[in-house]
Amino acid sequence: MKKFLQKKLKEQKGMTLIELLAVIVIIAIIAAIAIPAIGNIIENSRVGAAKSDALSAFAGAELYLADNPSATSVTLAQLEDGYIDDAGTLDSFTYTPAAGSTVASFEGASKVSGGIEIAYAAGTTKAMVSALPNNSETGDGGTITITGR
Repeated sequence: MKKFLQKKLKEQKGMTLIELLAVIVIIAIIAAIAIPAIGNIIENSRVGAAKSDALSAFAGAELYLADNPSATSVTLAQLEDGYIDDAGTLDSFTYTPAAGSTVASFEGASKVSGGIEIAYAAGTTKAMVSALPNNSETGDGGTITITGR
């Protein structure tokens, strides 16, 4: 039996051309499906990072106002002076504290690598940014606009 198996294995030299082509086609199909999906994951993570930068600046602005109660608004330049480590993707940021029963809001813009721009319109709240999906074109009622996709 051992000699029979050895003889059979010696007769087979390798894979045929058809088998190799079949393997290459299968790999190409898998790559055609996987590459766009990976690209979307990367883009969504960049938008998530920009949202995180905005929420971090929002929290830093609240800390700034706790230290400076007479301030009427907070800008990105003021936050970079010890209230946030890095502006990250934020190009501009202006925080307006809540007056009376209204909710605190901010406005600003972020530029994310890959050509994505996020514009936070005046009146954008922390809840609006948190609720925005990473793959969304616009936020709550069009208040948060993601362009460049």
